[in-house]
Amino acid sequence: MSDDEIAALDKEVKKLKRIASEWASQMHDLVEDRLPAAYQEIPGLAQSTFDACQAWADAHARLSAAQKGQPA
Repeated sequence: MSDDEIAALDKEVKKLKRIASEWASQMHDLVEDRLPAAYQEIPGLAQSTFDACQAWADAHARLSAAQKGQPA
């Protein structure tokens, strides 16, 4: 993988981390401000947060492998 490809992947990892953090912040706001009344929101918000974190973890693993010169 070229240096440019690694830089692009690093940028993608940072973007996905920001997105995951935003979903986590929404989970925090739900817990702090809207529970127990908004309990119906938990499953959808939890799934979206999980998906965002999984996307970050997958990209992070690919970046780590690329930085070590190994296939992802």
